[in-house]
Amino acid sequence: MIEKMMGNNLFHEMKKGSEKQRNAYRTIRELGILEDLKAYTPTLCGTFPIGIDVKGSDLDIIMEVHNAEEFEERIKTLYSKQDQFKVKRTIIRGNEVSKANFVFQSFEFELFGQAQPVHKQHAYLHMITEYKVMQKHPAWKQRVIALKKRGYKTEPAFCELLGISGDPYEGLIRYGIKQGYI
Repeated sequence: MIEKMMGNNLFHEMKKGSEKQRNAYRTIRELGILEDLKAYTPTLCGTFPIGIDVKGSDLDIIMEVHNAEEFEERIKTLYSKQDQFKVKRTIIRGNEVSKANFVFQSFEFELFGQAQPVHKQHAYLHMITEYKVMQKHPAWKQRVIALKKRGYKTEPAFCELLGISGDPYEGLIRYGIKQGYI
């Protein structure tokens, strides 16, 4: 079973990570986003917490949102003055989601809200699976980064190394479940 706080633990480990991770950690803290949006259980996911970010990687913050209109208004109030700010609502895998993007101190942020606990969202499940795979195969970290630099997205890069065919996003979750990671 997933440790619900693992994402937060990975976030706090960033303050001891690479220079880019430390800078991202400071930027997130300075922006105050985790405190400003604490009602939505904001959790940093993606490549930064597990140290496989490359040039162009963004800071993905996922949240549990049950009222999209209220959430979007809160986001606009807090961040609409940031560079390249945009917000939209869309449907992903049959679920309504709210997404906001902006740039703060040269980091691109993507805020993602849906009506599901963060520890059950795909971004979180992918990150935990990827983290566990790299614990088992430490040398794969550099291989994943190399694939990402060649244009692979994160999940397809892991599936390439794991020999998983088909939809990499679903395949990685199935793999994580099978291995007992999630």
